[in-house]
Amino acid sequence: MLVPCNGWLAYIAIRCRINKIDEMPNREPTETPYDPTGASQTPEQPAKDYYRPLRLWMVIPLLLLMVVARFVPGLVQDGPAMIWMVSAFGPFLVGLLVLAWWLIASGARWTERIVGLVGIVAVFVLVTIGLDKSMQGPLVIVMMIPMGIAGFAIGLIAAGRQLSFSRTWVGLGVGLIAAAFPLTLQNFGTFGDFSFDLDWRWNATPEQRFMAERNQRDGAPTTAIESVGNDFVDPPWPGFRGPNRDGKQFGTVVDSDWSAAPEELWRIKVGPGWSSFAATDRLLFTQEQRGPKDAVVCYVAETGDEVWANEIESRFFEALGGLGPRSTPTIYGENVYAMCAEGFLRCLRGEDGAEVWSVDVREIANAAIPMWGFSSSPFVNEEIVAVHAGGDGDYGVIAVDRLTGELVWNARAGKQSYSSLQQIEVAGQTYLAILTDQGAQLHDPSNGRIMLDYAWEHSGYRALQAQLVDGNKLVIPTGMGTGTRLVEIERGSDGKLDAKELWTSRRLKPDFNDLVEHNGFLYGFDGRIFACINVEDGKLQWKGGRYGKGQVLLLADSDLLIVAAENGELAVVRTTPEKHTELGRFPALDGKTWNHPVAVGGRLFLRNAEEAVCFVLPLATQDSSADLGTAAAEAESN
Repeated sequence: MLVPCNGWLAYIAIRCRINKIDEMPNREPTETPYDPTGASQTPEQPAKDYYRPLRLWMVIPLLLLMVVARFVPGLVQDGPAMIWMVSAFGPFLVGLLVLAWWLIASGARWTERIVGLVGIVAVFVLVTIGLDKSMQGPLVIVMMIPMGIAGFAIGLIAAGRQLSFSRTWVGLGVGLIAAAFPLTLQNFGTFGDFSFDLDWRWNATPEQRFMAERNQRDGAPTTAIESVGNDFVDPPWPGFRGPNRDGKQFGTVVDSDWSAAPEELWRIKVGPGWSSFAATDRLLFTQEQRGPKDAVVCYVAETGDEVWANEIESRFFEALGGLGPRSTPTIYGENVYAMCAEGFLRCLRGEDGAEVWSVDVREIANAAIPMWGFSSSPFVNEEIVAVHAGGDGDYGVIAVDRLTGELVWNARAGKQSYSSLQQIEVAGQTYLAILTDQGAQLHDPSNGRIMLDYAWEHSGYRALQAQLVDGNKLVIPTGMGTGTRLVEIERGSDGKLDAKELWTSRRLKPDFNDLVEHNGFLYGFDGRIFACINVEDGKLQWKGGRYGKGQVLLLADSDLLIVAAENGELAVVRTTPEKHTELGRFPALDGKTWNHPVAVGGRLFLRNAEEAVCFVLPLATQDSSADLGTAAAEAESN
């Protein structure tokens, strides 16, 4: 009896609803037949009732969070080094939350959710295929995907009142437009704060303009120079950062008046690369990317004219570091030694660039190309040419015969290093020092034996040079916000070397910007701001001068620093622990400049990935030289 009773009650309820509908104007009544099973029946609803309003209040804060993650970290001038990761990957991670909202909590129909997800993924795939090669890789995650997801969400917000499938199509359309914007761009790498150096895709690159200019003169050298043999005897700047790789220049005393920019002697276009100059009195040597080839190039120091170029098939590009070779050639004997970013170690004749020998470090050490390319500038002595190879086991460092290129020895070292081997002398003994992800090592140059293995593991990269101070103390600068450490090297009773930590300071946190030591103080980059700390205790003396991720050269006999700012400006700073004293600042190059400045023969040389320039240093007269000490005292007292 319960079923008929429930059926009658349902029938009465339906009739009451029909009567109510009949009372509504301009609406036809809909009658629902009696269901003998007693199940309630409802009238057919319009199609739009299947679409509920989206829960947009949940996605709007996520979009705002994407904006904050992208732009706010860049406003922090002196924050932790890893803050760049918030700006780089924060929008991508928040974008994943937006997709999670769409799938789980948006309130959209399941068909909408599936079509929306598949559609936006298809957009990403198609756009990635069409991107310029320089935009592929990290920029897909850092830029294209966050823009596409943000566009998809903005489209849904704009069409939020539409209770139909069209809102999904609007979201996908706006997402496509946003994700496709990177199709119009090309990438030249990042700046020191990890913001990208972008330009319109249809613009000619600096490399293309440089190559077009070379092709107009048939790529031939622009000049010839005679009797260069004597130039290679005791060169004043034989390689990366000078004779001792410490960035110190001696023998030049310049004027203290830098109120006006120095005279520009010449300016030329060069191929991309972060190589610095090795120099004799009359010649400059550097490395450039020229189309598909890595080129070692010789220029006349007085005019900037090209003497010769030796090219090898090798082209290296990485989306963060950009295009071209990283290391600097080394002059030794009558030859020039160079390391390509892809791992070719070469010996060239200095007078004409003819190849003497070439070996592939990857084959010798069974090593892969590092993330930012092989960056080790060759160390050369009478017997060997040594570089960091990054191979497994005992192939971290390799040394080949200077005359033949045959392997002489190999030794264990850290796998990650963008530093160069350098010769130091401790307790009357000569060693080769190298900084790696494992710490600092001293090798016997005759056989590669590890004489000191100081452990200071670092998960990031090390792209800096050690500094020897006081004869037995080693300054170990470390990037990625880690800081700088001073260790004291001692010889134990067993004759082995050991090192103990004296201090570690986070007041000087260079990244790939080498520091210099002068009169007991270290001068370098604390992030993007210049700083000075005391060698004795690591305490901060002063901090000032926003030069980005630049480089520094010490004119030791003038007590001056030449700071090459990341934006291409040159600044002259006095070496005083009292305060930051800038004597002058002037534009030198246009664009990002990571290359080390060089001073030889009264001239200052600087290059970047687009051009090179030479300035005449204002040399001090006897009167102005005598006034240097007075000027320094006045600057410290002010």
